[in-house]
Amino acid sequence: MTIRPLLLAFTLLILPLSLATGQDWQAMSKAFERGDYDTVIELLRPFAEQGDAKAQFELGVMYAEGKGVPQDRAEAARWYREAAEQGDAGSQFLLGIMYANGKGVPQDHAEAARWYRRAAEQGNADAQFNLGIMYAKGEGVPQYHAEAVRWYRKAAEQGDADAQYNLGVMYENGGGVPQDEAEAVRWYRLAAEQGHASAQSNLGVMYQNGEGVPQDEAEAVRWYRRAAEQGHALAQSNLGSMYYYGDGVPQDHAEAARWYRRAAEQGEVEAQFNLGFMYYRGDGVPQDYAAAARWYRRAAEQGHALAQSNLGSMYYHGDGVPQDHAEAARWYRRAAEQGYALAQSYLSGMYYRGDGVPRDYVLAYAWLNLAEMSADDEVDRTKKIQWFLTSEQLARAREMITTISNRINPAPAE
Repeated sequence: MTIRPLLLAFTLLILPLSLATGQDWQAMSKAFERGDYDTVIELLRPFAEQGDAKAQFELGVMYAEGKGVPQDRAEAARWYREAAEQGDAGSQFLLGIMYANGKGVPQDHAEAARWYRRAAEQGNADAQFNLGIMYAKGEGVPQYHAEAVRWYRKAAEQGDADAQYNLGVMYENGGGVPQDEAEAVRWYRLAAEQGHASAQSNLGVMYQNGEGVPQDEAEAVRWYRRAAEQGHALAQSNLGSMYYYGDGVPQDHAEAARWYRRAAEQGEVEAQFNLGFMYYRGDGVPQDYAAAARWYRRAAEQGHALAQSNLGSMYYHGDGVPQDHAEAARWYRRAAEQGYALAQSYLSGMYYRGDGVPRDYVLAYAWLNLAEMSADDEVDRTKKIQWFLTSEQLARAREMITTISNRINPAPAE
């Protein structure tokens, strides 16, 4: 949920109290359309200097864009302020943007919120949306999700797709409103029908899981596809999974790989892992261990535990990469430290054998114990290692287990 960026354009909007006539504005608009910005400035400035709020707003736009004048955001902010103090909502909104981003003025979230509020109270949907963002994040105002919802709703009811999407998120998660999946679906649909890719993706999830709507995998596919075709990475990944398992579409692993690739190339971590898995198995793509390792690595570097463990195995066996047991241990450790039981078990074995790491029965015992705890394994395999440990080493191992376990599963904050 990010603050909407500043979009600038010369507008032909005649305020009732404008000093300039309709003919003046038409002359300025025509000059702007043909790229004659010097003439626009020549016509605008006298009206702005006489206090015409509309002209002040447009002159601010020209300074912000550097059209007909050198780009000067401080001067843009000055003209926006002149118009904003006369009550011009568009200028109030743009001045809020400049304070939020520290462009032309020192960054000041409280001042941004103040100007957004003045525009929002006049019904400016962009300002209402941005003020909602600030309440959701606690920037410039106290964090207050119910107030964020209130402003999102005002913008959403004016048809603002971003606000409709954010309102859907708040209803889905119960942020500032009672959780209501059906209401989340309603707002997602309104945004999705306007082409909002994230709303389309989320609506697909709701149909796939039967949350707030009857479960309908074909409908999930339809919405995933609409978002995916706009380049939405998570929707592309989810669409890949629908093709992989044949949910809502005929099963087609080659098509799954195609969508996973599109998502993976954008950095979507599950798609990177899944594409690596498909290359490893030769499933929907030619078998290629080097490609598998490459995609596992990209997911592993983002912290994907199973990718880290699989990459460790590829180094251990020399599949697609030079065999390197020390590197295998490094990747197993990264997965193990996230609580992945299989990697913990592999790492234990490496310490037990002194394979890629110095032999260390204390660490072998600790990691195997953690693996059995993670897997809820009723078979105690640590006893054979325990025989190698002194009472002091066993105490140290148990202390390690507690320390690592607390790191993997920290106590919730009170």
